Amino acid sequence: MTPAPALPRNAILPYAGTIFLSAFLLFLVQPVVAKQILPWFGGSAAVWTTCMVFFQSILLAGYAYADFTSRLGLRRQAMVHAVLLAVSLALLPILPDTSWKPAGDAEPIGRILLLLTATIGLPYFLLSSTTPLLQAWYWQRFRSAVPYRLFALSNFASMLALLGFPVLFEPALSLPELGWGWSGLYAVFAVVCAATGFISARGAAAETAPAQADAAAASGITAAAPGAGRQLMWLALSAMGSAMLLAVTNHVTQNIASVPFLWVIPLALYLLTFILCFDHPRWYRRGLFLVLLAAAIPAMAWFIGSLNLRVAAPLYFAGLFVACMVCHGELAAIKPDPAHLTRFYLMISVGGAIGAVLIAIVAPLTLQGYFELGISLVLLALLLALRMKGLLRLAAFGVTAASLVLVVRGGIDYTSGIRVMERDFYGVVRTRDWSNPVPYRTMYHGGIMHGGQLLGEKYRNVPADYFSPGSGYGRVFAALNEREPQQPRSVGVIGLGAGVLAAYGRPGDTMVFYEISPRVVDIAKREFTLLSDSGAKIDVVMGDGRLSLEREAPRRYDVMGIDAFSGDSIPMHLITREAMAQYARHVKENGVIVFQATNRFVNLPPVIKRLAAEVGMHAVLVSDSPPSTDDYTYWYSSTDQVVVSRNRALLTSGPIAAGAVEIPDLPGLPVFTDAHHNLVRILK
Repeated sequence: MTPAPALPRNAILPYAGTIFLSAFLLFLVQPVVAKQILPWFGGSAAVWTTCMVFFQSILLAGYAYADFTSRLGLRRQAMVHAVLLAVSLALLPILPDTSWKPAGDAEPIGRILLLLTATIGLPYFLLSSTTPLLQAWYWQRFRSAVPYRLFALSNFASMLALLGFPVLFEPALSLPELGWGWSGLYAVFAVVCAATGFISARGAAAETAPAQADAAAASGITAAAPGAGRQLMWLALSAMGSAMLLAVTNHVTQNIASVPFLWVIPLALYLLTFILCFDHPRWYRRGLFLVLLAAAIPAMAWFIGSLNLRVAAPLYFAGLFVACMVCHGELAAIKPDPAHLTRFYLMISVGGAIGAVLIAIVAPLTLQGYFELGISLVLLALLLALRMKGLLRLAAFGVTAASLVLVVRGGIDYTSGIRVMERDFYGVVRTRDWSNPVPYRTMYHGGIMHGGQLLGEKYRNVPADYFSPGSGYGRVFAALNEREPQQPRSVGVIGLGAGVLAAYGRPGDTMVFYEISPRVVDIAKREFTLLSDSGAKIDVVMGDGRLSLEREAPRRYDVMGIDAFSGDSIPMHLITREAMAQYARHVKENGVIVFQATNRFVNLPPVIKRLAAEVGMHAVLVSDSPPSTDDYTYWYSSTDQVVVSRNRALLTSGPIAAGAVEIPDLPGLPVFTDAHHNLVRILK
């Protein structure tokens, strides 16, 4: 066989540079746009998974476009692509219009998908098509087997963008600056990509040598068209990797810890496996990774119920890496001749979109709890068995059976003693009854308790949990009772939970709760009597609390509570300069704002102190760690709450002063704004 003549070293540079830039922009735009719209939809982790459905779906459309237009011939394909690139420039910059903000309890998933389509749809579509398209152009021009390494290069660029966002870009630039900067780079990409297309079209006929057509055969890759069975396996392996990515991300961020940027780690690991598996076969040692996966699947199934971040998070991240190495390593092992690469990438993108849709849309609509990780683990073990032969297949079926048993056991533990379990876009809400030392009913959001009620006539309207008399809320109401015992109060609270704060309501008071989740409202009214037992007049406003406040005239609240949570972390759009301006607008001149600051991973009090100073208010920290001295106080929970007011005398005397301490400054901490806040600075 005649060896393929060597290509000029710079022949690949236009293709590699364009693919690198496109992949970098493709993954940089994801956190930029997601962060812009996150505050509009309650700051929920589900916003990110919905965005991932969009990204995977448009990736599929881009790969399908590359596969379809490959039949037009290189010259026509380059012309069509250049026209679309020119049209996409008219859609810049990628800054979502505020008219997309939801009103009330509007359905979020469809609105997010439409918003993304209108804002970044065409640019993202064209970026998505670049990797398979330029690899096909390269192959048609040079007939070289190099294109699959370009796929590894594109994933390397994607990972750089993804990791660079929280470390480099977000700390240095505001969101508008990021949007304009990205748009400028996209304009450069459009010009470079169009030029590469025309260069490829001109050079294809002149530079294609017959001997170069033997390059694929020399590498051992068959040129035969892939059959239906192989294409289905491409789809299944890709779907499994995508499903594991989102299932692990959901589990860690919603059930273990809502640590900022925790979603970056799974996606970076996912991309890393693509880089390794498509760079060179030496990285995927099949025997080693199959053994590791056989151990990882049961281990992950065993720890599904664990809330220990130090154990569970490393286990799931390591397990995800091994699972994706196997899925993507097997994909690389059965890749076709480069002549069929657009079909290969199309099936990979179909699988990726299927996996994303199953986890982000189908699971919340059909599963009452977070069961998708367990189901994904069992399906992964089954797919592993199908790829094995002989005794290895029997061993893989054994792993499948063991994983199924562990998943079922975990599901039983997850639902044991649960009265109600319901799910919506914003998470899983459960209630459970306890009998020791007195009857008590709790509400859980994910793995975190979000309030509850002591049962029985003696205690049924007594505030407990994070709202005890020694908490910031308890001390604020006690101080107001001392100063103005007969004065009716107006109270606004962002975040309903079980409605525990309603227990502080007296006849003549008005309390308004802002709640984004319809499930929380329904369960609070159906499972608890705190709202109906309250002496105050209770109103519930549906929708994101901050957006609702923006639409309302000043309410002149005596007390405002900022008590909304996603898992165990307050959504960051509720602690920015713009949010604080809304709170100050709605509270009376000497009114009080109480922030729930209890968090295992994020140091919120210094942030709130800076925000208070911005609007001329003072802030103190109330840390409540009540002892369990009797049946009642047994159900008090330790909590940190920041009390903010212009009335310094209220904070420095009486019940508040008795439990308050000064908040130490965090040197160099900037004021958080909607456009610029970096949570890495306040990680504990």
